[in-house]
Amino acid sequence: MYSANGDLYHREREMGLLQDAVGELVLGRPTVATIQGPHGIGKSALLNAVPRLLPPKTLVLRARCHPSESQFPYSMVSQLFDPVLGGAGGHGTSGPGLGEAGPTHEALLGLLRTTRSLAVDRPVAILVDDLTNADPHSLRWFSYIARRLDDLPVLMVATLPASAAAQVAEQLGPLPYLLRLWPEPLCPTCTTELVDRAFDSPVDQELAALCHTLAHGNPLVLHDLVTRLRRTHVPPGSPDPEQVLPIGAQALSETVLAWLGEDDPCASELLTQLAVLGPDTDPAVCAALSKHGEVHDQQARETLVRAGLLEAGVPGRFTHTAVRPAVLARVSAHERLLLHGRAAAVLARLGAPARQTADQLILAGCDWGIDVLRGAGIQASGAGDRESAARYLRRALTLLEQRGVPGADGDESAAKEAREREESFLDLTVRLGAVELHRDLDACARQAAAAADSPLGPVRRAEALARLASPALVSRIEGAQPFVRICGELAALPAPPREHLLRLTAQTLLTGHRSGLRRAARLAAADPGDPAAHVFAGALAAAAAAGGRLGTARRMALRVAAGPTDAPEGTAPGSAAGPVGAALALTWTGDLDGAAALADRLISMSRASDDLATTLLAHLVRGEVRHRRDQHSDAHTDAEAARHLARRLNAPALAGAAAAVAARALVGLGRSAEAAVLLSDEPAAGDAHPFIKALSLQAHGTVAAALGDHATAVRLFLDCGHRLALRGITHPGCVTWRAQAAASYRALGEESASVTILDGAPRQRGPASRPRQGREQGRERTLLSPAEQRVAELVVRGNSSLEVAEKLFLSKRTVDTHLGRIYRKLGIHSRHELAGAIGEELPV
Repeated sequence: MYSANGDLYHREREMGLLQDAVGELVLGRPTVATIQGPHGIGKSALLNAVPRLLPPKTLVLRARCHPSESQFPYSMVSQLFDPVLGGAGGHGTSGPGLGEAGPTHEALLGLLRTTRSLAVDRPVAILVDDLTNADPHSLRWFSYIARRLDDLPVLMVATLPASAAAQVAEQLGPLPYLLRLWPEPLCPTCTTELVDRAFDSPVDQELAALCHTLAHGNPLVLHDLVTRLRRTHVPPGSPDPEQVLPIGAQALSETVLAWLGEDDPCASELLTQLAVLGPDTDPAVCAALSKHGEVHDQQARETLVRAGLLEAGVPGRFTHTAVRPAVLARVSAHERLLLHGRAAAVLARLGAPARQTADQLILAGCDWGIDVLRGAGIQASGAGDRESAARYLRRALTLLEQRGVPGADGDESAAKEAREREESFLDLTVRLGAVELHRDLDACARQAAAAADSPLGPVRRAEALARLASPALVSRIEGAQPFVRICGELAALPAPPREHLLRLTAQTLLTGHRSGLRRAARLAAADPGDPAAHVFAGALAAAAAAGGRLGTARRMALRVAAGPTDAPEGTAPGSAAGPVGAALALTWTGDLDGAAALADRLISMSRASDDLATTLLAHLVRGEVRHRRDQHSDAHTDAEAARHLARRLNAPALAGAAAAVAARALVGLGRSAEAAVLLSDEPAAGDAHPFIKALSLQAHGTVAAALGDHATAVRLFLDCGHRLALRGITHPGCVTWRAQAAASYRALGEESASVTILDGAPRQRGPASRPRQGREQGRERTLLSPAEQRVAELVVRGNSSLEVAEKLFLSKRTVDTHLGRIYRKLGIHSRHELAGAIGEELPV
């Protein structure tokens, strides 16, 4: 590429040396010059500039060699001498000094005499482009003639690639008139000038810098890149990097990478390995993959550095982000899979880190390496990279599934293999669940359900679920059911493991169930200072507060709050049920200072252990405490932090709870319209915990009352109370729906209803729902127990006794017993009459 005045850019030094060689020619002295360098660096441009430097009447002999002509003897010599000898030197003729005989000494002497005769009257310039592509006969002639020019005015200039420089230098020997030229890459200034000239206008400096980086100062690559940019109408003044990079990658692929594959296959192979496996790949691995050894690998790296594809240093990094996609574009998908598979095998053989091997296993789709993937999952989880850990463990589970179940042929070895498979499956499931507990609570619930279905027995299942026991999972029924079921199984054993039973019972207490409660209470009383007993005590405190046993709840909650804070186990997700339950109990019993202090401590501990789920729950509890203290701004801050964590953990039920706390805070701040929008934008979780549903109903009612729609507010508050009663949450301090409903009744002018709801008495029935003929109205208004209300609501909704038993985790016999009591209290005999008798008191 030339400057505006016809000179070459950034070639002042080379042109000066060639000018000196021409000066020697004028004085009658010879010069043999070699122009060496990589493809596209401008060797031919320098060669073509030589004739302009020569004195008048200089005889110029030119030849351009090509691989297709290398099989013809003296094809290059013929190109040089045919124009001046009229074809007498062509191959297949008996020209001066060469005939049918090969490169004999007589033939070479004849060519030397011809050269001398041509240089008698005038200087001779012999210019050869791509000398290494010449036929062997011509190459021998070039070396022979170059060493015998001591007294001749002859200038010989030849271009050759960098890879052949050492070989040609060895052939020519230490000639006193040998001149070697190594053109350097273009500098950024010259690149900018060239790009400006190509676009016929000044270009953006970032575009010029990007062109220089991509071309690495190679004029031919730069010319190809600029041509492509102009062809695709890239604006020179304000280019889009996302548009330039693919064009640059294509230009690199069709120039530098194509030349590299022709000139240095070893370097091309190494570049492919680094592109597919990553630039940080260990040189030992690359050497093992290529089977060339580390010496060849190091030479290949140096070649890639000189070509501007890798940065200097080991391991080398690509000089630009466009290099790797350009290389990958030249590698087929099948070749990539094979390379990843070979890399995985080599890494496993070399004892590389499990994560490095696992990455290649996954990319190659190999059907082996379960232990490697398990180890990689453990490493990634320990490093805090839970996204990668989940990927490794999911792949390991997939491979285990693909192996299939061993044949049940009664063979002892087959039975042992089947048990080992189930053990491995359960271990991987629990490990994956523990990882998902920090990134996707819904996925963790699915892993808990899979662990609960293991055929390895109740103790092994309980041990597995105890590792996943987190109060955040009970926010949805799907997440609570496995713990309730396995806790019941464990409590039925003659001698259940103490720690597992206490932890699982604590989990079930937070769901509103009491599976294994008595057994766990006796075990906890035997050693109340045990960490597992503290977890159980905290959950039991919350259950006691929900049932109205405030003194018991406060005593147990304070005992948990006074427990050790520096115990390592205190930060584990499975231990969070204790402090979370205790904080809820203190909140519901009115000890807001104690609840706030415990929530603060829980947030600090869970953040230190990177337990996002517990941090989320602690923010919700603290937000509730601040709301009750009328610190609405702080409560809103906590709620928003909880909402952010809930979205990050894919926990829609907890996101709904956070939205409810945030909406109530906004109402307290006088931003009711904003609160209504917030609640409408938050999708409801259909299978959320009843307490969360009640909390959401209360928030909707609070917003409706603040907006003046008290009729809707009353309906929402009463629905909230019914849902709490169905789960046995009878303490009015848990959710203040009664006081809010009474306020809305008063706003509607219904004072008697306001007094009744505050007293906790059942509402008077309206005229639309008359008692059956002959029945006493007092009996029909009998207030059912919480357990009977739960059964009655499900029956009214059309559930059979068996379905009610499954949903409430009861036996069918217990459900039938409850129905008999309900019928006697209400004086009815059928399910249809039950719907008519209480259809207005319970939501249908």
